[in-house]
Amino acid sequence: MAKRLAYMGPAGTHSEQAALTYDPSADRIPFHSITAAASAVDSGIADEAVVPIENSLEGSVTTTVDLLIHDSKLFIRHELALPIKHYLVAWAGTSAENIDVIYSHPQALGQCRGFFATNYPNVDEVASMSTAAAVEEMLAKGPGAAAVASVRAAFLYGTNILKEGIEDNANNMTRFVVLAPSDHQPTGSDKTSVCFSFDEDAPGILFSVLGEFSKRGINLTKIESRPTKQDLGRYIFLVDLEGHREDAEISETLQSVESQVSMFKVFGSYPRYSLSS
Repeated sequence: MAKRLAYMGPAGTHSEQAALTYDPSADRIPFHSITAAASAVDSGIADEAVVPIENSLEGSVTTTVDLLIHDSKLFIRHELALPIKHYLVAWAGTSAENIDVIYSHPQALGQCRGFFATNYPNVDEVASMSTAAAVEEMLAKGPGAAAVASVRAAFLYGTNILKEGIEDNANNMTRFVVLAPSDHQPTGSDKTSVCFSFDEDAPGILFSVLGEFSKRGINLTKIESRPTKQDLGRYIFLVDLEGHREDAEISETLQSVESQVSMFKVFGSYPRYSLSS
Protein backbone atom coordinates (compact mmCIF):
# COMPACT_ATOMS: atom_id res chain seq x y z
CA MET A 1 0.00 0.00 0.00
CA ALA A 2 1.32 3.43 -0.93
CA LYS A 3 2.17 5.87 1.83
CA ARG A 4 -0.54 8.44 2.56
CA LEU A 5 1.17 11.81 2.56
CA ALA A 6 -0.63 14.94 3.77
CA TYR A 7 0.38 18.41 2.60
CA MET A 8 -0.98 21.95 2.53
CA GLY A 9 -2.96 22.11 -0.70
CA PRO A 10 -4.60 22.39 -3.05
CA ALA A 11 -2.48 20.84 -5.79
CA GLY A 12 0.11 23.23 -7.15
CA THR A 13 1.55 24.52 -3.86
CA HIS A 14 5.24 24.40 -3.06
CA SER A 15 4.25 21.98 -0.29
CA GLU A 16 2.90 19.61 -2.93
CA GLN A 17 6.19 19.91 -4.82
CA ALA A 18 8.03 19.06 -1.60
CA ALA A 19 5.77 16.02 -1.13
CA LEU A 20 6.51 14.92 -4.70
CA THR A 21 10.23 15.36 -4.13
CA TYR A 22 10.15 13.47 -0.84
CA ASP A 23 8.12 10.47 -2.08
CA PRO A 24 6.81 10.54 -5.67
CA SER A 25 5.06 7.17 -5.15
CA ALA A 26 2.96 8.32 -2.18
CA ASP A 27 -0.76 9.00 -2.26
CA ARG A 28 -0.85 12.77 -1.74
CA ILE A 29 -3.74 14.15 0.30
CA PRO A 30 -4.24 17.95 0.25
CA PHE A 31 -5.45 19.88 3.31
CA HIS A 32 -6.36 23.52 3.66
CA SER A 33 -3.70 24.37 6.26
CA ILE A 34 -0.49 23.21 7.93
CA THR A 35 -2.43 22.43 11.10
CA ALA A 36 -4.98 20.32 9.23
CA ALA A 37 -2.22 18.36 7.46
CA ALA A 38 -0.56 17.57 10.79
CA SER A 39 -3.91 16.68 12.39
CA ALA A 40 -4.47 14.16 9.59
CA VAL A 41 -1.44 12.22 10.84
CA ASP A 42 -2.59 12.47 14.46
CA SER A 43 -5.98 11.03 13.49
CA GLY A 44 -4.61 8.29 11.22
CA ILE A 45 -5.97 9.74 7.97
CA ALA A 46 -2.38 10.11 6.72
CA ASP A 47 0.89 8.37 7.57
CA GLU A 48 3.07 11.48 7.33
CA ALA A 49 2.73 15.19 6.59
CA VAL A 50 5.07 17.47 4.66
CA VAL A 51 5.02 21.04 5.99
CA PRO A 52 7.23 24.13 5.55
CA ILE A 53 9.24 25.17 8.58
CA GLU A 54 11.75 27.80 7.41
CA ASN A 55 12.41 30.12 4.50
CA SER A 56 15.80 31.60 3.73
CA LEU A 57 14.29 35.09 3.26
CA GLU A 58 11.34 35.24 5.65
CA GLY A 59 12.65 33.02 8.46
CA SER A 60 10.67 30.45 10.40
CA VAL A 61 7.14 29.43 9.49
CA THR A 62 5.59 30.24 12.85
CA THR A 63 2.52 28.04 12.35
CA THR A 64 4.72 24.95 12.04
CA VAL A 65 7.05 25.95 14.86
CA ASP A 66 4.20 26.72 17.27
CA LEU A 67 2.48 23.48 16.26
CA LEU A 68 5.57 21.50 17.25
CA ILE A 69 5.97 23.40 20.51
CA HIS A 70 2.41 23.51 21.77
CA ASP A 71 -0.09 21.49 19.80
CA SER A 72 1.27 18.23 18.45
CA LYS A 73 2.87 14.99 19.61
CA LEU A 74 4.29 14.32 16.15
CA PHE A 75 8.01 14.10 15.47
CA ILE A 76 10.21 15.32 12.66
CA ARG A 77 11.19 12.23 10.63
CA HIS A 78 12.86 13.86 7.62
CA GLU A 79 13.82 17.24 6.24
CA LEU A 80 14.34 18.56 2.74
CA ALA A 81 14.96 21.93 1.12
CA LEU A 82 13.63 23.25 -2.18
CA PRO A 83 14.60 26.27 -4.28
CA ILE A 84 11.54 28.55 -4.46
CA LYS A 85 10.77 30.34 -7.70
CA HIS A 86 7.71 32.57 -7.88
CA TYR A 87 5.66 33.32 -10.99
CA LEU A 88 3.21 36.15 -11.58
CA VAL A 89 0.21 34.51 -13.25
CA ALA A 90 -3.12 35.79 -14.55
CA TRP A 91 -6.07 35.06 -16.82
CA ALA A 92 -5.18 34.35 -20.42
CA GLY A 93 -5.27 37.69 -22.19
CA THR A 94 -4.65 39.79 -19.07
CA SER A 95 -1.76 42.21 -19.55
CA ALA A 96 0.71 43.11 -16.84
CA GLU A 97 -0.38 46.77 -17.07
CA ASN A 98 -4.02 46.01 -16.20
CA ILE A 99 -3.46 44.27 -12.87
CA ASP A 100 -5.26 45.87 -9.91
CA VAL A 101 -5.02 43.11 -7.25
CA ILE A 102 -2.50 40.36 -6.53
CA TYR A 103 -3.26 37.25 -4.45
CA SER A 104 -0.83 34.90 -2.72
CA HIS A 105 0.24 33.32 0.55
CA PRO A 106 1.74 35.91 2.94
CA GLN A 107 5.17 34.24 2.77
CA ALA A 108 5.19 34.46 -1.02
CA LEU A 109 4.04 38.10 -0.96
CA GLY A 110 6.83 38.89 1.50
CA GLN A 111 9.42 37.21 -0.71
CA CYS A 112 8.47 39.47 -3.65
CA ARG A 113 8.32 42.86 -1.87
CA GLY A 114 10.97 44.47 -4.04
CA PHE A 115 9.29 43.36 -7.26
CA PHE A 116 5.95 44.76 -6.11
CA ALA A 117 7.47 48.03 -4.90
CA THR A 118 9.08 48.59 -8.29
CA ASN A 119 6.36 47.32 -10.60
CA TYR A 120 3.06 47.47 -8.69
CA PRO A 121 3.40 50.03 -5.88
CA ASN A 122 -0.32 50.91 -5.90
CA VAL A 123 -1.80 47.45 -6.44
CA ASP A 124 -3.66 45.75 -3.58
CA GLU A 125 -2.05 42.60 -2.17
CA VAL A 126 -4.47 40.01 -0.75
CA ALA A 127 -3.34 37.14 1.49
CA SER A 128 -4.46 33.60 0.59
CA MET A 129 -4.23 30.28 2.42
CA SER A 130 -1.70 28.98 -0.13
CA THR A 131 -0.14 29.94 -3.45
CA ALA A 132 -2.43 27.48 -5.26
CA ALA A 133 -5.50 28.82 -3.44
CA ALA A 134 -4.37 32.27 -4.61
CA VAL A 135 -4.72 31.11 -8.22
CA GLU A 136 -8.25 29.88 -7.52
CA GLU A 137 -9.16 33.24 -5.95
CA MET A 138 -7.57 35.10 -8.85
CA LEU A 139 -9.61 33.11 -11.36
CA ALA A 140 -12.79 33.75 -9.37
CA LYS A 141 -12.04 37.47 -9.30
CA GLY A 142 -11.67 37.70 -13.06
CA PRO A 143 -9.53 39.79 -15.44
CA GLY A 144 -7.45 42.41 -13.67
CA ALA A 145 -6.44 40.00 -10.91
CA ALA A 146 -3.12 38.19 -10.70
CA ALA A 147 -1.51 35.69 -8.35
CA VAL A 148 1.96 34.74 -7.19
CA ALA A 149 2.29 30.98 -7.56
CA SER A 150 4.46 28.09 -8.70
CA VAL A 151 4.91 27.07 -12.32
CA ARG A 152 3.06 23.83 -11.48
CA ALA A 153 0.04 25.81 -10.29
CA ALA A 154 0.12 27.91 -13.45
CA PHE A 155 0.07 24.71 -15.52
CA LEU A 156 -2.61 22.94 -13.47
CA TYR A 157 -5.01 25.90 -13.59
CA GLY A 158 -4.29 26.90 -17.19
CA THR A 159 -3.20 30.44 -16.39
CA ASN A 160 -0.92 32.78 -18.29
CA ILE A 161 2.57 33.43 -16.89
CA LEU A 162 3.24 37.17 -16.98
CA LYS A 163 6.64 37.10 -15.29
CA GLU A 164 8.88 34.36 -13.86
CA GLY A 165 11.45 34.61 -11.09
CA ILE A 166 9.86 37.58 -9.32
CA GLU A 167 11.32 36.62 -5.93
CA ASP A 168 13.66 39.28 -4.55
CA ASN A 169 16.51 36.84 -3.96
CA ALA A 170 17.58 34.15 -6.40
CA ASN A 171 18.81 32.09 -3.43
CA ASN A 172 15.28 31.77 -2.05
CA MET A 173 14.96 28.35 -0.39
CA THR A 174 12.33 26.76 1.84
CA ARG A 175 13.07 23.99 4.28
CA PHE A 176 10.32 21.42 4.74
CA VAL A 177 9.97 18.76 7.42
CA VAL A 178 8.12 15.46 7.37
CA LEU A 179 6.01 14.96 10.49
CA ALA A 180 5.19 11.44 11.69
CA PRO A 181 4.27 9.52 14.86
CA SER A 182 7.96 8.68 15.38
CA ASP A 183 11.27 10.10 14.27
CA HIS A 184 14.06 8.41 12.27
CA GLN A 185 16.56 5.78 13.33
CA PRO A 186 20.24 6.85 13.45
CA THR A 187 21.98 7.05 10.08
CA GLY A 188 25.38 8.45 11.07
CA SER A 189 24.56 11.83 9.51
CA ASP A 190 21.71 13.20 11.56
CA LYS A 191 20.22 16.32 13.04
CA THR A 192 18.16 16.74 16.21
CA SER A 193 15.70 19.53 16.97
CA VAL A 194 14.68 20.48 20.53
CA CYS A 195 13.08 23.33 22.43
CA PHE A 196 13.29 24.49 26.04
CA SER A 197 12.31 27.38 28.29
CA PHE A 198 12.92 28.72 31.80
CA ASP A 199 10.45 29.53 34.56
CA GLU A 200 12.49 32.52 35.69
CA ASP A 201 15.04 34.80 34.07
CA ALA A 202 18.50 35.12 35.58
CA PRO A 203 21.96 36.14 34.39
CA GLY A 204 23.79 33.34 32.58
CA ILE A 205 21.04 30.70 32.48
CA LEU A 206 20.96 30.48 28.68
CA PHE A 207 24.76 30.57 28.56
CA SER A 208 24.87 27.67 31.01
CA VAL A 209 22.56 25.52 28.88
CA LEU A 210 24.37 26.30 25.63
CA GLY A 211 27.62 25.51 27.40
CA GLU A 212 26.48 21.87 27.68
CA PHE A 213 26.73 21.63 23.91
CA SER A 214 29.93 23.64 23.64
CA LYS A 215 31.96 21.67 26.17
CA ARG A 216 31.14 18.43 24.34
CA GLY A 217 31.96 19.87 20.93
CA ILE A 218 28.39 19.53 19.61
CA ASN A 219 27.66 21.87 16.74
CA LEU A 220 24.46 23.92 16.88
CA THR A 221 23.18 24.61 13.37
CA LYS A 222 20.37 26.93 14.46
CA ILE A 223 19.08 28.73 17.54
CA GLU A 224 16.08 31.04 17.77
CA SER A 225 13.36 32.04 20.20
CA ARG A 226 9.56 32.18 20.21
CA PRO A 227 7.25 33.80 22.80
CA THR A 228 5.86 31.37 25.35
CA LYS A 229 2.35 32.79 24.78
CA GLN A 230 2.04 33.05 28.56
CA ASP A 231 3.98 36.11 29.73
CA LEU A 232 5.45 39.06 27.88
CA GLY A 233 9.23 38.78 27.78
CA ARG A 234 9.27 34.99 28.29
CA TYR A 235 10.63 32.88 25.48
CA ILE A 236 11.00 29.32 24.26
CA PHE A 237 14.37 28.59 22.69
CA LEU A 238 14.58 26.31 19.68
CA VAL A 239 17.84 24.56 18.82
CA ASP A 240 18.95 22.36 15.94
CA LEU A 241 22.11 20.35 16.56
CA GLU A 242 24.22 17.85 14.70
CA GLY A 243 23.81 14.25 15.85
CA HIS A 244 21.05 11.84 16.84
CA ARG A 245 19.30 11.85 20.21
CA GLU A 246 20.29 8.18 20.67
CA ASP A 247 24.01 8.93 20.25
CA ALA A 248 25.60 8.53 23.67
CA GLU A 249 27.09 12.03 23.82
CA ILE A 250 23.94 13.69 22.47
CA SER A 251 21.75 11.76 24.91
CA GLU A 252 23.96 12.80 27.84
CA THR A 253 23.87 16.42 26.73
CA LEU A 254 20.10 16.51 26.34
CA GLN A 255 19.66 15.02 29.80
CA SER A 256 21.91 17.75 31.24
CA VAL A 257 19.93 20.43 29.42
CA GLU A 258 16.60 19.03 30.58
CA SER A 259 17.78 19.14 34.21
CA GLN A 260 18.40 22.90 33.96
CA VAL A 261 15.18 24.05 32.28
CA SER A 262 11.49 24.15 33.16
CA MET A 263 10.18 22.86 29.82
CA PHE A 264 11.99 20.58 27.42
CA LYS A 265 10.80 18.84 24.24
CA VAL A 266 12.56 16.85 21.53
CA PHE A 267 11.00 17.45 18.11
CA GLY A 268 12.91 14.51 16.67
CA SER A 269 16.11 13.22 15.14
CA TYR A 270 16.31 12.76 11.39
CA PRO A 271 18.78 12.50 8.49
CA ARG A 272 20.50 15.74 7.58
CA TYR A 273 19.45 16.88 4.12
CA SER A 274 21.67 18.32 1.42
CA LEU A 275 20.68 19.54 -2.03
CA SER A 276 22.93 16.87 -3.51
CA SER A 277 21.05 14.05 -1.73
